[in-house]
Amino acid sequence: QVQLVESGGGSVQPGGSLRLSCVASGLTYGGNVVGWFRQAPGKEREFVATFRWDNGATYYGDSVKGRFTISRDRAKNTVYLQMNSLEPEDTAVYYCAAAKNLILSTMKTSRSYRHWGQGTQVTVSS
Repeated sequence: QVQLVESGGGSVQPGGSLRLSCVASGLTYGGNVVGWFRQAPGKEREFVATFRWDNGATYYGDSVKGRFTISRDRAKNTVYLQMNSLEPEDTAVYYCAAAKNLILSTMKTSRSYRHWGQGTQVTVSS
C-alpha cells in the first residue's frame, strides 16, 4: 500500500524559501511518478512539479518554473520541493501525489494520480 507523508510547510514572507518533503512508502518497482500539486481556497487543484522515478526527468507548472525545484533522495524514498522567491500567490495546501506509468500528456492532471498525501499548508504573507 502506497503512503505519502508530507512535511515542511509553514509561513514565510514574500521572497523567502521553504522546502517540502514527501516520504513515499510502498512504491512497487517501475514506472513510478511522484509529484506535487497545490490547492488554494476556492480554486482548482494545480499542478506544481513531478519527478519520474526511473530516469529522474522533471516537469514543472508554468507558474513555478525557475523558482521551484523538485528532487529525490533515492535512499530515503523522499521527494523534495525546494521553493524559492515565494509570492503570496503561492499560498495553498501542497499535496504530494504518486502514480505509475503516466504518459507526458497526463502528467500534469491531478486525476491521473492514484495516491495522495494529507497535504501541508504553505502561507506567504508579509
